[in-house]
Amino acid sequence: MEIVTVILIAIGLAMDAFAVSICKGLAIGKVDLKPMLIIGIWFGLFQALMPVIGFFMGQAFYDIVSEFAPWVAFILLVLIGGNMLREALSGEEEDVDDNIGFRTMLFLAIATSIDALAVGISMAMDGGSIFVPALVIGVITMAISVAGVKIGSVFGDRFGSKAEVLGGVILILIGVKVLLEGLGYL
Repeated sequence: MEIVTVILIAIGLAMDAFAVSICKGLAIGKVDLKPMLIIGIWFGLFQALMPVIGFFMGQAFYDIVSEFAPWVAFILLVLIGGNMLREALSGEEEDVDDNIGFRTMLFLAIATSIDALAVGISMAMDGGSIFVPALVIGVITMAISVAGVKIGSVFGDRFGSKAEVLGGVILILIGVKVLLEGLGYL
């Protein structure tokens, strides 16, 4: 997979964590480096781990679905992107408090990285290694989450739903690209 595609996937996947990070920053108020790093590390770690798990799950079933691999990747990415758009446009506010304890962050990190599990499955259909893409996804998510906490503490919640819309659109477009490449049109 091309590095530009991996970076775009990472940015798309990071938008859920970014939106939650903005809410955390808003709830915390004035933040210093420690909560920013705690939130960034939790989200980055899980966004890196989930594609690896998904990749190995996808490889286990590759022989069964290899003929339909471009369609599987396309469907997964469009469903993930569509769900992100639906959540962003629903107008429902996320209920996030200032707690950054173990249990809270574990729940949020898992909840915001489920999409990355499905992306890992789709990456297994593409072949290649998962470790560099997973690292890129994790580092980008960490950086975006750290920035999100700071943005939330300074500007409030203006950017959360817009970030999710952007992430959803990016993932849908990548899904279309994967399908077109798989069908030989690109």
